[in-house]
Amino acid sequence: MAFKFFKKENLQITAPVNGEILPLSEVPDPVFSQKMMGEGIAILPSEGNVYSPVDGTVILIASTKHAVGIRAKDGTEILIHVGLETVALNGKGFRAAVNDGDKISAGQIIMEVDWEYISNNAKSTITPIVITNSKDRNKQFTLTEEKIAVQGKTVIISGS
Repeated sequence: MAFKFFKKENLQITAPVNGEILPLSEVPDPVFSQKMMGEGIAILPSEGNVYSPVDGTVILIASTKHAVGIRAKDGTEILIHVGLETVALNGKGFRAAVNDGDKISAGQIIMEVDWEYISNNAKSTITPIVITNSKDRNKQFTLTEEKIAVQGKTVIISGS
């Protein structure tokens, strides 16, 4: 029998999309660049849909489909905000592949995205990935120093 009483689980958040990794300080939106919503990182997507970065539960699908909130198994809450000022698109360019309350696995598709539509109709396609309860967690979060994100492979944030 294996005991896990003293083993601390390390959280690994993988890239939900392919693209260029940017620090939040470079996101042209003060809500993200000043970390008002929490610690995190951003990706300038190059292609593809958005996939879950962790095993967990969907806790938010924005009514305008531009953002997804996930609670990882350890309680860390992750917001994936697809693009900047995309709430104004009223759901156009997005199709949620999951629903509130769904249990999801790392690598599972959570949103189909029309990046061309978003790049033509929103401020930016930059996609912040933010730990919204980072200030409340008794965890240290480490951000990757990688410059290119490979969806499902690049660990962008780890916590212990």
